[in-house]
Amino acid sequence: MSKIVLGPNQYGKAENRVVRIYRDTAEHEIRDVNVTTALRGDFAAAHTHGDQRDVLPTDTQKNTCYAYAKEKGIGEIEDYALDLARHFVTDIEPVTGARVVVEEYGWQRLSEHAFVRAGQEVRTAQVTLENDREWVVSGLKDLTVLKSTGSEFHGFLRDGYTTLAETRDRIMATSLVARWRYLHTDVDWGKAYADIRSILLARFAEVHSLALQQTLWEMGKGVLEAHSEVAEAMLSAPNKHHFAVDLSPFGLDNPNEVFHADDRPYGLIECNVTRDDAPDAGPAWQTVAGLS
Repeated sequence: MSKIVLGPNQYGKAENRVVRIYRDTAEHEIRDVNVTTALRGDFAAAHTHGDQRDVLPTDTQKNTCYAYAKEKGIGEIEDYALDLARHFVTDIEPVTGARVVVEEYGWQRLSEHAFVRAGQEVRTAQVTLENDREWVVSGLKDLTVLKSTGSEFHGFLRDGYTTLAETRDRIMATSLVARWRYLHTDVDWGKAYADIRSILLARFAEVHSLALQQTLWEMGKGVLEAHSEVAEAMLSAPNKHHFAVDLSPFGLDNPNEVFHADDRPYGLIECNVTRDDAPDAGPAWQTVAGLS
């Protein structure tokens, strides 16, 4: 008979909401983040025998996120994630690997100490430490963009179930998720983020798109061409369909002016744009929620 063994495992504290207010001057500063931690190591005894001697409680991981927000501060979220991950791997003996994911929510100043939620997207960072190596994946999500023309879709494969009409002028809209893996950690994180975001938006606007796939390729290629420190980019874009409404029953023409916006179902287009000589990604893209 085959033997039953424990496979890959990890544990951590998900979605710790940390808000850090800096009160050093009359003008307060705010950093608002959502932090998820996951630790790996030899925790077999905890699973097979309920032995917790090597298990650092998830509550302690939560407390560390808050303590580091005070002791180390929250500057660039990549640095905050690296500080946390390095602490868990270096200072907690049973831990051999750590992953820290940080989402940041922007705030815009109204006065010295009043703010309004700002930003068109959520900034993200994922740091992985394992076997004395470090990986940083930065990115953004929920960046909603739309172009009212400059997008086509025609010449596609057809079969007996195809009813979609071809179009040479359509609305293209999406809520973009983009993540990019760095080759090293010697990076000006804030400057790189701002420039990559700008490139993504510019390519979306500029490229006359024959398909959303083409637009994603051009966006990812633009990032790699401009940033030698980026090994690869992952892009995911739900195609937020807009359908021209038939106004003929009311005696009205509709030359692509009035649309019905469908939120589901939607096409989901995803791609990886990478350098052919990029080093192996290792566990960089693995998520906290799963072990794949």
